[in-house]
Amino acid sequence: MNVRTLIGQSVHRSEDFRFLKGAGRFIDDLKREGMLHAAVLRSPVAHGRIRGIDASAARTMRGVHAVMTAADIGVVPFIPLRLANLPEFKGYLQPVIAGDKVRYVGEPIALVVAETQALAEDALEAIAVDIERLPALPDRHAAAADKSLLFEAAGSNRAVRYTASFGDAKTAFAKAEYTRKETFRCHRLTGLPLETRGQISEWDAAKKRLTVFGATKVLFFNRRTLAPMLGVTEADIDMIEVDVGGGFGVKGEFYPEDFLIPFAARLVGRPVKWIEDRREHLTATNHSREVDCELEIACTRDGTILGMRGHISADMGAYIRTNGGVVPAKAAQFLPGPYCIRDIALTVEAFVTSKTPVGTLRAPGRFEANFFRERLLDIVADDLGLDPMEFRRKNLIKEAELPFHTGKLVPYEPETDFDTGDYHVTFERAIAEIGWDKNKAMQGRLLDGRLHGFAATPFVESGGSGKENSRLVIEGDGSVSVYVGSSVLGQGLETTLAQVAAETLKLPFEKIKILHGSTTYVREGFGTFASRSMVVGGCAVMDGCNNLLAAIRAAATERLGFPNEEIEIAGGAVVAGTKRASFSDFAGLEVEGTFATTTRTYSYGAHACHVAVDPRTGHVDILDYVAIEDVGVAINPHIVHGQAIGALVQGLGGVFLDQILYDQDAQMLNASLADYLVPLATDFSNVRAITMELRRSKTNPLGAKGAGEGGMVAVAATTANAVAAALKPLGIELRDLPLSPARLWGLVNGGGAAKK
Repeated sequence: MNVRTLIGQSVHRSEDFRFLKGAGRFIDDLKREGMLHAAVLRSPVAHGRIRGIDASAARTMRGVHAVMTAADIGVVPFIPLRLANLPEFKGYLQPVIAGDKVRYVGEPIALVVAETQALAEDALEAIAVDIERLPALPDRHAAAADKSLLFEAAGSNRAVRYTASFGDAKTAFAKAEYTRKETFRCHRLTGLPLETRGQISEWDAAKKRLTVFGATKVLFFNRRTLAPMLGVTEADIDMIEVDVGGGFGVKGEFYPEDFLIPFAARLVGRPVKWIEDRREHLTATNHSREVDCELEIACTRDGTILGMRGHISADMGAYIRTNGGVVPAKAAQFLPGPYCIRDIALTVEAFVTSKTPVGTLRAPGRFEANFFRERLLDIVADDLGLDPMEFRRKNLIKEAELPFHTGKLVPYEPETDFDTGDYHVTFERAIAEIGWDKNKAMQGRLLDGRLHGFAATPFVESGGSGKENSRLVIEGDGSVSVYVGSSVLGQGLETTLAQVAAETLKLPFEKIKILHGSTTYVREGFGTFASRSMVVGGCAVMDGCNNLLAAIRAAATERLGFPNEEIEIAGGAVVAGTKRASFSDFAGLEVEGTFATTTRTYSYGAHACHVAVDPRTGHVDILDYVAIEDVGVAINPHIVHGQAIGALVQGLGGVFLDQILYDQDAQMLNASLADYLVPLATDFSNVRAITMELRRSKTNPLGAKGAGEGGMVAVAATTANAVAAALKPLGIELRDLPLSPARLWGLVNGGGAAKK
């Protein structure tokens, strides 16, 4: 293999071999000597005051080693925020265990440690809990009334309200020839990775040292959070990542169990293992989405967009947890999308309710914002008698207008600009792929008992910024071990980072070993989120490789007498004239690398689809779907393609299947996979992804842009517009997600409010 051209090649994923052999090492595969098992007692009540907990019977059961409640912990710590750390959120943080009050079904109120999982679960049933029920808040409307308060000290269920704007929206609307206001809603769902959350904590009393196996995503942040809670230093804790069966944003944040299990391990002096079952996962792991939007647009009669006003209302669940504030903030920030709109005024409100707290889920806020905006644009185009694609063409940002200033629409972030790109090229490609010009005449036509619809929508998507570190060591056999601060959640980093390292060092791919996911590997790491692992982590690896090359040259000159200016390094050989050495001659040489940027990358693209809706059943067939994205530089096109298809199918599931349902008592109604539906392999077979490399990013030496979420961001917008086009002859305008068969059947048969 030519080591000079590894970047951009579809190298087979090196990590797949161990998975195909069944040699993956997931958290539930691990066993430690003397290991005990933990089970969590969770609140069955959505909102109530704890009057008493009697765990005496459980403590006397054979095989039970400990029962912990808030009273046993003493001073109960609170989970801090990692992102969107607005001061208003301080009064709404979650304690690691409920002491005086419960605020959602699934909140931990006790922990049992026993010899086996079964014994621990049996002991849960022996714990008597007396909870005085309080009025539940099943949605943001109930929360906004403030008749029942989740946090009496805060005085309101509205955790935050802020405004963000740039330009002069008031003037834009005053001079507009046409305005239209609509209200849209995105439902609640969750990431549902194949592997549920779990961990093993092991306390070494002699060394006063804690090891946590199963940490993911942001190991160093979680260690920094846990250390003061336990009264130890960060150096006293090792967090070790094993193989991970998916993350999607919901896994790896700091949850109550991330304190409770280590605390229990230290208490009993033996390793303690905890694994969620699926019901726990659905009720206790972060949910996401559930955002409402009132959106208003101002235009000229010929379709030039003059301004936009919006109001975002988010249901945050019972607590503001780790990164939940990102969801409404990004929903507002991306409402303008890739359009030349220079006058914008937005308001964001976030309410706490008696439901599981929310966090980020693949393309947080952007999935929702694209749906809100693009649905409104189709409605506006219909009002004005414009071709919806021409309407979009007219208003898309032109390449000559880039970088395009987007102002400060997020209070905790600096002002930003969309960087490089040609939004028109990707949009035109999507239109061509779906055959818009020849097929638009089929809009709303009934063929073979099904109504057909077509749509195409453009998008812009933010990616990585921040800092990441690496450490490189030359091994005795001349290979190079590359230690990284990025985490691996299934996105192929072991392969793509090895490609970067191999090409930079001009080594064979097989001579690179990527080691990730341990706080023992690098001095500080920042983890995997926001499509940053290649943009930031990859560049940290590149920097480390360049530092290693410099160190080899210096060592060759100093130790071997090589003339520094003549040294060439390639294929594991170090050559200067007649003098020759190999990497193995420099075994033990070690360097560090780092990369930091405060500037985000912005990938962009467009989605297009053709649907057929059966009005008799509400079932939607995806006859063709194409997702196009310019990622700047695709380090491994095969992996980028897989990410795009995976995101696309997950997004389609979020539109048509995934939905978390609560009743008026804030009890979850579908906390099992019998009722919570996700896509099967056969559900969406007619999907395509096209990766383009049109415009390199200027923010990083690799030229890469984030590629893990672009397949997701425009799915709801595109499918909803196609379904709406199909149903237009029936007088239906879609404003709410999901587009489940039952819901569409209800609309077709007059059971919904979405008819004109």
